[in-house]
Amino acid sequence: MSIIKTVNLSKVYGSEATAVTALDRINVQIEAGEFVAVMGPSGCGKSTLLHLIGCLDRPSAGSILMNGRDLAALKDDELTELRRRQIGFVFQFFNLIPVLNALENAALPLLLDGTKPAEARQRASEWLERLGMADRLAHRPDMLSGGQQQRVAIARALVTDPALILADEPTGNLDSIAGDEIAELLRKICDEWEQTVLMVTHDPRIAAYSDRIIFLKDGKIVDETRLENSLPGSEQAYPERLGVS
Repeated sequence: MSIIKTVNLSKVYGSEATAVTALDRINVQIEAGEFVAVMGPSGCGKSTLLHLIGCLDRPSAGSILMNGRDLAALKDDELTELRRRQIGFVFQFFNLIPVLNALENAALPLLLDGTKPAEARQRASEWLERLGMADRLAHRPDMLSGGQQQRVAIARALVTDPALILADEPTGNLDSIAGDEIAELLRKICDEWEQTVLMVTHDPRIAAYSDRIIFLKDGKIVDETRLENSLPGSEQAYPERLGVS
């Protein structure tokens, strides 16, 4: 079943002589439980695609269907609710609240949605433990490494049990070791917890952890590669699937 389907999706900024086409009739389909990476040069439309699918912006033309529901037909308050409950966001710079500890940051989406504090803390704690942060629940962001901060951000994205995780350059602010650890977690999110992940990245090593890579250039899809499945823990390292090391 498709979680996301775009039909001739386009986004144009400006008008007439100053118009810039960021996306030009994009057709993408993402299946439940799939890990899809989007790659391409700067300015090719990668982040624009993520923003449109994440309901952070509206398309100029075309449509986006989430579980068969046309997002263009939704009002602003309906989009806000869908974004809060059905989509989890992971950003390059973590975007954690500095004065809140790891548990409070991870629980925040639930609290904003009206969940009782005790239940929100319990669910956040469970996700942080799954992501290897059980001994860091009371630590604020400035007491955590970059990789640990990103784990908190991933727990925050997962805590509402969303239909889709959108990750925008999630390893772009990390060293290669921490980056691989985060990529392995995103792979685990699909394989073990059956979540769906759409990730933008410029790094072929990180893209190699995905099931499928979509390549954009000048707002258009120019190529697509489906990677052979590798079982977690097998001798075949994920980056080797793209011939990188």
